Amino acid sequence: MKIYTKSGDKGETGLIGGKRVLKSNQRIIAYGCIDELNSGIGLTISLLRQNSKNIFADIIDILTKIQNDLFIVGADLADPSYDIQKTFTGIRNKTPHTEMTMTYFLESTIDQYEADLPQITFFLLPGGSLASSSLHLNRTVARRSEIAVVSLSQKESVNPSILTYLNRLSDLLFVIARIANRRSGLSDVKWEAIK
Repeated sequence: MKIYTKSGDKGETGLIGGKRVLKSNQRIIAYGCIDELNSGIGLTISLLRQNSKNIFADIIDILTKIQNDLFIVGADLADPSYDIQKTFTGIRNKTPHTEMTMTYFLESTIDQYEADLPQITFFLLPGGSLASSSLHLNRTVARRSEIAVVSLSQKESVNPSILTYLNRLSDLLFVIARIANRRSGLSDVKWEAIK
């Protein structure tokens, strides 16, 4: 099977269920952001694996789970019939859907790691170690993904669990970025107004 199908050469693509839409459609933008986030997390995992002391093994496991969950989020967004299935048939097709249990995992992970961090009373600059900087970059893509899904939800039906998941994911990435600095022997980078 060839990687190219030529079916998108005129600026259209297919959604789950077969509907064709323009690639500028807000639904495509939303799950494109999720794909970008997943790719960024993959890059971060590769970066973390380069640590010879293996101090990031637990974070790699968490990020790998998140990558798998983001595939579910992306599929959920690629299926425009979420509300129709639920309302009219009482059943859903085989598309996996974002569940609140995915968010609960993020929350419990945040609680676990935040307990190991000193409380901050100032704004942080994204930075410090390369690992932390990469996690902060992913955090911003998670926020942009959330914005894209909010925009989509103003026009079409979207699984509300997606928004909660993305909101919590950016929080987790912030916490893990701080952990990465701490394990690298670096302090949080405090924002200070330059005069």
